[in-house]
Amino acid sequence: MTDDVQSAFIDIPGVRNFRDAGGVGALRRGVLFRSGSFHALTPEGALRLKALGLRTVIDLRSSEERGFFPDKVDGLDHETLHLPTLPANREDTERPWPEDQAELYPFMAATAGPSLVAAIRRLGAPGTLSAVVHCAVGKDRTGLTIAVVQSLLGASEADVTADYLRSNAGLGLLDGPTPYLDETGAERLSRPVAAELLASSFAWIHDRHGSLPAYLHAHGATDADLDALRANLSA
Repeated sequence: MTDDVQSAFIDIPGVRNFRDAGGVGALRRGVLFRSGSFHALTPEGALRLKALGLRTVIDLRSSEERGFFPDKVDGLDHETLHLPTLPANREDTERPWPEDQAELYPFMAATAGPSLVAAIRRLGAPGTLSAVVHCAVGKDRTGLTIAVVQSLLGASEADVTADYLRSNAGLGLLDGPTPYLDETGAERLSRPVAAELLASSFAWIHDRHGSLPAYLHAHGATDADLDALRANLSA
């Protein structure tokens, strides 16, 4: 891991892939963080989160995941919002989660609209900050959510993608997939992220809605919601 990539991460014992999402576009540092889940958070990790002024946790996981691996948040003075990016469970009979990573990203764009709008509204509200967005390991669902926020705050595609790709270093995926246990205890492979994956989510959004704001408007966001987000998070 290079010094430049390493400097993006914050050591929170028991939490994987924790880093500041700021410094990308107009998003200021120290107000929005991203990570994996808090299910293994240690007491020392909780103290470090307190020192960051954590006020809001946005959990993008399914209810099933949260049930198997609940966040350890005892002693933290914060509000948790459960805003699942994907359908209720992995084997949903109508909309099962794609096993193929290349299919997952357009699928996320198709299912994440309500979650994204709710996250944007919360991040634009007074008293929210600082906040952390997390899923299981903080690379796919979190990657898309943070990329949307950074894009709304004027970040270039290149800068958004560079930040997204840091998850490979944060999760030890620079040399390829690694095994992990899913929410049912089954072993699966965690695969590296790649620029074309995130691009496919945004392509789905633009192909069907013309722009990111139009996509969010289609799911109930207003111009006032987007303006409040920019005002609350901008440097």
